[in-house]
Amino acid sequence: MEGPGLLNGILAKLGPFVITGSVVTTWIVMLALVLVAWLLTRKIQSVPTRAQFLLEGAVTAMQDAIAAVLPQHVEPVFPFVGTLWVFILVANLTGLIPGLHSPTADLSVTSSLAVLVFGSVYWFGIRAEGFGNYLRHYLQPNPIMLPFHLVSEVSRTVALAVRLFGNMMSLDLAAFLVVWIAGLLVPIPLLLLHIIEAIIQAYLFGMLALIYIAGGIQSQEVRRRKEREASSR
Repeated sequence: MEGPGLLNGILAKLGPFVITGSVVTTWIVMLALVLVAWLLTRKIQSVPTRAQFLLEGAVTAMQDAIAAVLPQHVEPVFPFVGTLWVFILVANLTGLIPGLHSPTADLSVTSSLAVLVFGSVYWFGIRAEGFGNYLRHYLQPNPIMLPFHLVSEVSRTVALAVRLFGNMMSLDLAAFLVVWIAGLLVPIPLLLLHIIEAIIQAYLFGMLALIYIAGGIQSQEVRRRKEREASSR
């Protein structure tokens, strides 16, 4: 399901593979981000330019947000969560470009992002504690809790995908209808609302991903601390 735009629906088929407008727009966003990142970082100076100052400020703000949740794991977690924030923000704003629509208004894209978050919880949890120790927490406090833990993780992944999709789909559709009915000048307040909502949704998705990752890591640290306290008695 995709919002309004020229790059819409199925654009091409390569055997069993289908290229949709959301795939093309996603690649456009990724290539644009790579190009901008290269242009901003190719000449880092000791005395920062205005662009470098803004870039460093954005990076510092994201690191501070991660440090507030995971103070001891900022370095390994920052590349993933920071990339989520930047990509989703730009993807959300893409719907403001004539002829394009937000990739995040497509359920397949938001589902892919949610699956990445789902896998990252295991990745960071296993890296922090090891494979066996991480999987052991699914049996706590009793092995009968295993199916409930699994259902909880699957349901929150689905909710993560549907929440972002629903909000961006409604925004894209509302902006399209207002522009179509009222013309280009009238819906300026709606476009401002789109920008604000795009920023909020990107922030919320990244923060939820960070909280899920923190839960996977910190649950193991709490368990290990309790085991040390019990052994010291």
